[in-house]
Amino acid sequence: MARLIAFLVGLGFCLVLLVSFITGAAGFIREGKPETVEHAFHLHPKDAHIKGRSPFTTFDRQQLQRGFQVYKEVCAGCHSLKYVAFRNLADLGYSEAEVKAIADQWAVQTPAVNPDTGEATTRKNLPSDRFPSPYPNEVAARAANNNALPPDLSLITKARHEGTDYTYSLLTGYRNADTYKNEKGETLPAANRPGTGLYFNPYFPNLNIAMPPPLISDGQVTYADGTKATVDQMAKDVSAFLTWTAEPNMERRHQTGFAVLIFLLVFTALAYMSYRNIWASKKGALAQG
Repeated sequence: MARLIAFLVGLGFCLVLLVSFITGAAGFIREGKPETVEHAFHLHPKDAHIKGRSPFTTFDRQQLQRGFQVYKEVCAGCHSLKYVAFRNLADLGYSEAEVKAIADQWAVQTPAVNPDTGEATTRKNLPSDRFPSPYPNEVAARAANNNALPPDLSLITKARHEGTDYTYSLLTGYRNADTYKNEKGETLPAANRPGTGLYFNPYFPNLNIAMPPPLISDGQVTYADGTKATVDQMAKDVSAFLTWTAEPNMERRHQTGFAVLIFLLVFTALAYMSYRNIWASKKGALAQG
């Protein structure tokens, strides 16, 4: 009797699941996937048109230096770059003396231990050091940013879909939520507008982001090479720099790939000619025999 009851309960459970599945599938086919507010107002990243990402182009070193300047003067106060060492800046065209000066004069020093007392202290940065975090720990970082943790930017363009374009679009995408309209002319519902400490950005996945607009006006940075520092230009430059930090060996990898492809093509041609020269006559002799 107990087995029969258990069987009937299991059968009823399966029937409920089957009915739910059929009902849900029928509703999906009839009405389609429901469109959320995030989907209706989210924008696809714009093309930043940055050189170096394609195997057929190389990074613009002047742009990378400008992007580093934007990071140093605008982003470094909140965001770390923990996987990049000061000496890596030599790849951007900085001399050894310039790299040493940048490391020595960096606003945040490297954590260290006093050899005499054993207490925690700091010291001047060396070219071999990685960029120090602007905060001593995660708790301090959250406390200074309304409980939001600023992400490390070393690999940000690899960690986000279409990372270079996403970074560029995000930096230039802040809008007024009260007046913004999507492509259909719809206004953002009041329930989805940013609350205290949040900012509306249609390029951010859930539309509201804790980071305030970092690039707020033209001329926020004065470029050493004389380039006009518009908001759009600064966003492109720092996006290019962060593309390089995420994969500093990209150009060398592309060059190696081309060399390997050429070698394989030549090797294939030589192998085919060797085959024709050595075995063609043998095959003919075997065919006649």
